Amino acid sequence: MRLTLVATFALAISSQAHANIEQQLANCASHTDKLDRLMCYDALAASVKSPVPTQLPAASAASASAPAVVAPVAATTAVTTTTNAAAAAAATTTSPQTASSVEQEFGLKKVSAEEDELRLYAEVSSVKKDPYGSLIVTLSNNQTWKQVGTERYKLKVGYKVYIEKGALSSYLLGTDDRNSTMRVKRLN
Repeated sequence: MRLTLVATFALAISSQAHANIEQQLANCASHTDKLDRLMCYDALAASVKSPVPTQLPAASAASASAPAVVAPVAATTAVTTTTNAAAAAAATTTSPQTASSVEQEFGLKKVSAEEDELRLYAEVSSVKKDPYGSLIVTLSNNQTWKQVGTERYKLKVGYKVYIEKGALSSYLLGTDDRNSTMRVKRLN
């Protein structure tokens, strides 16, 4: 008798609490301003101390007569949060402060101003062509560079040229007089 009374009392309280929460959710949903609506939901979530049980949807009419399975929302969320946290911990073993700075600097190239503006200037000593038509340029500092691309670039002995680092670890040969360059690679 006593057990039945306690069960009835608990059921009555939980149905009232459920109805009260539904009413508060409807109140929050009626807000038109997004920020006000979010703040209302946050306040409602903070006021709820215990997880509210929810019923899983019935798969068919036959399962409707079977007893409903009740699963706490917080337990389900905790499982997914734990799984996501474990995956995140496995992916990175750095502290949160280090991870956020790494994420902010992702994709940025760490090049000092000296390296970015570094150009090697030299005078052309000789210009030859290989059997395929690519230029082979020998500079006054005894470095030999070969044209990699197929673009046309006219050079003569005595021109002052520069070599600079290009994209994807390539090198560019150009002159200050022109706005064009050619891709080259060093032979010696």
